[in-house]
Amino acid sequence: MSRAASLNWTRWLHLAVLLAGLAYAAFGQAAAILGQVRLSASDEATRAELQLDAAPGAFKVFSLGNPDRLVLDLPAARLAEGFRPPAPNGRVIGVRTGYPEPGTLRVVFDLGGAVKPRARVEGAGRETRLVLELFRDEGALVAAAPVLAAPAAASATTPAVPAGVPAALQGERKLVIAIDAGHGGRDPGAIGSRGTYEKTVTLQVARALAEEVDRHPGMRAVLIRDSDVFIPLGERYRKAREAQADLFISMHADAAHNRAANGASVYVLSTRGASSEAARFLADRENNSDLVGGVSLDDKDRNLAAVLLDLSQSATLRVSDEAANQVLEALRSVGKTRKPQVERANFWVLRSPDVPSMLIETGFITNAEDERKLNDPAFRRRLAQAVTRGVADYFGNQPPPGTWFAANPQRSPRQHVVARGETLGLIASRHGISVHQLRQANDKRDDVVRVGERLRIPAPE
Repeated sequence: MSRAASLNWTRWLHLAVLLAGLAYAAFGQAAAILGQVRLSASDEATRAELQLDAAPGAFKVFSLGNPDRLVLDLPAARLAEGFRPPAPNGRVIGVRTGYPEPGTLRVVFDLGGAVKPRARVEGAGRETRLVLELFRDEGALVAAAPVLAAPAAASATTPAVPAGVPAALQGERKLVIAIDAGHGGRDPGAIGSRGTYEKTVTLQVARALAEEVDRHPGMRAVLIRDSDVFIPLGERYRKAREAQADLFISMHADAAHNRAANGASVYVLSTRGASSEAARFLADRENNSDLVGGVSLDDKDRNLAAVLLDLSQSATLRVSDEAANQVLEALRSVGKTRKPQVERANFWVLRSPDVPSMLIETGFITNAEDERKLNDPAFRRRLAQAVTRGVADYFGNQPPPGTWFAANPQRSPRQHVVARGETLGLIASRHGISVHQLRQANDKRDDVVRVGERLRIPAPE
């Protein structure tokens, strides 16, 4: 089995075990009661908040068209006495309920147009909330006026995604990239020979990276800090988890007593760091009720919680390592890298158990040349473009289900490993693109290639 196939298999195995854990937790429990549905709307999305008195178990969410509807199936659930559907709001023009099969409560949201849903469970026990965020689907044809005709009833036999798959994995959603500018506020970080503060450089690089990420049709950026403020280390990765990030990138600038030390480095969390963080989470579960991809651990027995956390961390570390290698490869097109491989360290900001994370040392601020380049907006832009290219290369090769990358394989980045005797012109011709396109996609100023070099293959124009 190839490494890529192994990774995909690990992801689905991870998801299957999470769902098994949910079923295990729900087994033998009384039916959850849906007491109320609240609707609120903003310019960005319509939010549906379902008030439950217990965890919903392996719920199912899927979309129907002609007319547009969003269907939520809740196994082992029922309506509270006196339940009243909410008034229309935002994209939701009506809410209906029913029981397509004994013991399964179905909630149908009639919509005024196609949406891209995201789902999560918040709280626990009698304070459980199932939150659906309905974002407008810009890629769909939306009617100019709301649908006024009574929608057809949703069929219990309508094809749906596998039970328990979060709605965030459905549709062409954008990947969320959380970008963390290291240090800030009262923590200046390292200081260069010309007085450059690391906290200033990291914020400038983070902003440049966010701009490049947002330019990519399949990704959107979330800045952990966008000003000169101090944020505790643990709070940084918690902010990434709250944003439901698919990847967390922490930007830094290295320092050394040896002023000749230079070049960029990429780090992922060490196994030791992962183990210590797992122990902390398991010892303090009442403050970490939503740890594993939206699955609560505080209502599981300790052995099951440990298994779920270990599976989540293993998959997260594997993705972190693969993505970091792609980014390191891309950074070589910008300048020297400190080491030929991704390094491992016990950085606190990389400790999220369910968000793949990496830390990039953009260069040595204590090196005069690196400091000069980091103060150059043009270099920061090239650096940001390289990191974005590395991230896009990874997700193009390993597209998560339901994302833009999975839905647009022909537009996702491809790679070509240069073999002996190949030239840039030959490679471009083989992939149906121009030499100029190939040169531009790989930040090349000439046509020289080396055996074993990985080239990013852009989509044909």
